[in-house]
Amino acid sequence: MNPSYEYRALLACDIAGSAGRGQQRLHEIRSVLRSALSGALAGADLDLRDFGYADTGDGCRLVAPAALPKARLLFPLLPELSSRIREHNRHAGPDTRLRVRVAVHAGELLFDPEHTVSGTPFEALARLLDSAPLRHATLAGTGGTPVAAILSHHFYEETVGHGYDGLEADAFTAADVRVKEYAARAWLWYPGSPVGPRVDPGRDPGSGERPAEPEARTAEQLVEATGNGTVFAVHRGHQYIRHNDRG
Repeated sequence: MNPSYEYRALLACDIAGSAGRGQQRLHEIRSVLRSALSGALAGADLDLRDFGYADTGDGCRLVAPAALPKARLLFPLLPELSSRIREHNRHAGPDTRLRVRVAVHAGELLFDPEHTVSGTPFEALARLLDSAPLRHATLAGTGGTPVAAILSHHFYEETVGHGYDGLEADAFTAADVRVKEYAARAWLWYPGSPVGPRVDPGRDPGSGERPAEPEARTAEQLVEATGNGTVFAVHRGHQYIRHNDRG
């Protein structure tokens, strides 16, 4: 049988700050991530067994089934995963709490007769997962966000750009990614966005703080953690993007 090319959606997860926890703790948090991901897929009416799964040491990489619509890797999957990680963190000790980075992309992959899969989309996926905007986004919220995700521009255009239910463009923030030789526009999904799970940040309603006007945003910024919402440090100071207590 000859090698063949197939267009597939890809998702990669990585546990932020996994280094230095020791072998036992790393084994525990890897198990938590796999369980949370499997549960999130089930909650999104998907089955982990239908995906090509690769363990990456402190994370994993998924190759979606050929017929799966790309939007299914965003909503409700991301909110489902975030809810499960957040629930784990509420009962976990400092050494086993998780902050998870997620990257999503799609492209032509080479499937060879030995059942291995390769292709340049994996390289782009790895660069997105290792990008500074995504690493900074995991710091959003008190104690860091359970899940921060980044979409390639191609993936964004073919999902969010098409206006599918649950994928509101205002929930994503533009980011310029530069990792080694890779440079591209991408899109961040962050806590407090409309597709995200509702959280109670304990905000003082009399604080007088308010979100910025709904104008175009970029994320060449450092994401800071506050109890009042997701804040991006921009060239002229702090701009409040959105409070986490919206309905």
